[in-house]
Amino acid sequence: MDLEIDPLSPTPIYQQIRDRIVEGIARGELPPGQRLPSVRALAGAFAINPATVSKAYDLLRAEGLVVTNAKSGTVIAPAGDWTEAAAWRSRLRTLLAEARAHGLAEKQILDAAAHQLDTLSPVGSER
Repeated sequence: MDLEIDPLSPTPIYQQIRDRIVEGIARGELPPGQRLPSVRALAGAFAINPATVSKAYDLLRAEGLVVTNAKSGTVIAPAGDWTEAAAWRSRLRTLLAEARAHGLAEKQILDAAAHQLDTLSPVGSER
């Protein structure tokens, strides 16, 4: 798994880790059942506190995107019923409100959303 984080970013490192994993799932780079690095291994790779990686994995687990057990570690969860849809809609509404508050027109927002969706197209697929 190729994970990039920016230690100088205003986005907390745990959030960057979570976001990169979500993007990998969306692109099909991290399919269901794919094992993620252990907390210690990922923390060591970035020279960060293991608690930071743990926090990212906890978020992913709460969102139903990964499952963890002692035998297989943390793996990408199977695709299925999404129980967090209401929370996602709430975050989307807030994000759209922020765009409007900054003066973006509807077309600009839709164009930006379409562009971002294109960047998340699954590997090997055409849109």
